[in-house]
Amino acid sequence: MPQVHKTYPKTAGFRLGIYVFKDAEIVDFAAPHGVFSVARRFDPELDVFLIADARRPVQAQAGFTVLPNYDFNDRPAMDAFLIPGGFGTRQETHNTRLHDYIRSLPQSTLLTSVCTGSWIYGAMGLLDGVAATNRKEPDRVEQSAAGLVPIDRLAKIAPKCRISRARVVDSGRIVSAGGIASGMELGFHLLRRAGYDEDYLSEVARVMEYSQAYAGYKDDIEYAD
Repeated sequence: MPQVHKTYPKTAGFRLGIYVFKDAEIVDFAAPHGVFSVARRFDPELDVFLIADARRPVQAQAGFTVLPNYDFNDRPAMDAFLIPGGFGTRQETHNTRLHDYIRSLPQSTLLTSVCTGSWIYGAMGLLDGVAATNRKEPDRVEQSAAGLVPIDRLAKIAPKCRISRARVVDSGRIVSAGGIASGMELGFHLLRRAGYDEDYLSEVARVMEYSQAYAGYKDDIEYAD
């Protein structure tokens, strides 16, 4: 049966801050940024921006370089903070400046992640007693004897987390998405959390020529709050 999605009160001028760091996975942060970019055609009050440890160019994976809009010291107001995945999350799990910044965010700020970004919340203990997900398809190293599938590594990093295999897991304040391209679905779900209805989301998907994929994935969400 189709998922009966929760409805949320409208948040005027919803702002999404996306954390970028060395060796972040490009699609992980570009996909939700792109969803919000198209959604702004219908509601220009929506905002999305990049934030980094320092305001200098950040080289993501494959040499893709971006310039963040803000750094931690700017403390921009935001309704949701997103951590993408990528090889760099292995260092970010030990980045105490990032951890301190996350802990300083208001309780009203959603803590969201794509792919291995949830490792960071797990390392901070924020997933204890909380459901979350991660990437389920390993690369060649991860599927070898020397590696570990990212969702299984999440279970080791956060043994008190309830691991879910849903594409998006909404645990209230913490919302995680599993899979490199799942940033698309997280972007759409954050619009839902901002109070936009299914007609609005479907119209954004139509303009993006993403309707078939959106229809296929929109019910792969676990509400675990």
